[in-house]
Amino acid sequence: MNPLELEDQHIFITGGAGFIGSALIGRLIERNKVTVYDNFSRNSLKEKVYGNHPNLTLIQGDVLDYELLRASIKGANFVIHAAGIAGIDTVIKQPVTTMKVNIVGSVNVLEAARSLDQCKRVVLFSTSEVFGQHAFRSEETSPTVMGAVGEARWTYAVSKLAEEHLAYAYFKDYGLPTVTVRPFNIYGPGQVGEGAVRTFILRALKNEDIYIHGDGTQIRAWCYVDDMVDGVLHCMGVPEAVGESFNIGNERAVLTIYGLANTIIRVLDSKANIIFTPRTSADIELRIPQVNKAKTLLGFEAQVDLEEGIKRTAQYYKEFCHD
Repeated sequence: MNPLELEDQHIFITGGAGFIGSALIGRLIERNKVTVYDNFSRNSLKEKVYGNHPNLTLIQGDVLDYELLRASIKGANFVIHAAGIAGIDTVIKQPVTTMKVNIVGSVNVLEAARSLDQCKRVVLFSTSEVFGQHAFRSEETSPTVMGAVGEARWTYAVSKLAEEHLAYAYFKDYGLPTVTVRPFNIYGPGQVGEGAVRTFILRALKNEDIYIHGDGTQIRAWCYVDDMVDGVLHCMGVPEAVGESFNIGNERAVLTIYGLANTIIRVLDSKANIIFTPRTSADIELRIPQVNKAKTLLGFEAQVDLEEGIKRTAQYYKEFCHD
């Protein structure tokens, strides 16, 4: 099976209305049946031309509702678990909900997947934050590091790390064909929520001030959403992916937050000014992936450079965003 050309499959996606989930649907919907299970609190799917595609089924539901989840997943042979509480501001305000949705919700998805007659793959979305505040060329087997108990930001990373352990345990104990992906700073058209690239581009297009928390020296590797989707498709189709975890990111597209803001202003020929503001929570100082495992086992490598990704993203928001 060509990992980028799945056909005649039934794919069940939790959080499918979200940023990455809805982009993934665009690559699958013409030749497959896709069921989206989402509470639609963030809805990037509504802007997509395929939002009403005949191959698409939308179910409004919560991953904490196991009975509805199990009933909705029937007939699927691929499961993508992209649902979760995310976004630093949201996590800080709702740490209990974050833990419940990301841990209990993941258990529910894994249990529901076990009930399927033929489950070919379960791909679960983790996070690069499991590597802690300093992640330089971190490999999948690098130690995971958490921040201090009581700092609300780390509830997200802890809950996602628990999800990873659950995924591996379900593979080892029950033979469920699980794969875990760790996205590294994904951006692009259709992004919803609190992403830096989205926020900076929207403000740059309006020539409005761009606010940076802290001194802007935080370093990130930025990955365009189409590359993330390719990585997920490889995880769905490559047999060697089963039972593994993969960093999905672009190790070449590395900039500080300040450098990102300046690049966006330059590429978009904006008159925006950069304003520095105090930090309100713990932050990640350094986050750059090691992606050799994805290259070797999956045959996957990110292709879109940062400036091209910024141009594509800005064009989307010029056309579709009315904020």
